[in-house]
Amino acid sequence: MLKLTFCLRRQDHLSREEFQRYWYENHGRLGQRLMQHIGMVRYVQTHTSDNPLNKLFVDDRGAPEPYDGVAEAWWPSLEFLQERMQDPAAQAAMAEAVEDEARFIDFARSPIWLGEERVIIDNGKPVPY
Repeated sequence: MLKLTFCLRRQDHLSREEFQRYWYENHGRLGQRLMQHIGMVRYVQTHTSDNPLNKLFVDDRGAPEPYDGVAEAWWPSLEFLQERMQDPAAQAAMAEAVEDEARFIDFARSPIWLGEERVIIDNGKPVPY
């Protein structure tokens, strides 16, 4: 499986709550509508919480502030995605998704990449290398 990971930071004019609400309610529905055009088989939003433990994890590591959330999307393979993106309907769907993202995501501070997962622990058990 091919996975797209997008670490999101909100635009300055939005609170985290406003950002997460729009991302979930509007962009999430858009993803459901467009998924068949781009061949996406899974899409998950991880919304950063305002939990005091976040500060502990950040402080212990000297890490930067957390992202506002992480989007993950899966396709069967890189070849599958490359083939799908040749379809004008897929290109239009992707353009519509990016146009919507520009309403709430600070692209300059939000890294995005394609990769493959390597499972180390699954269901509480180490996975053989």
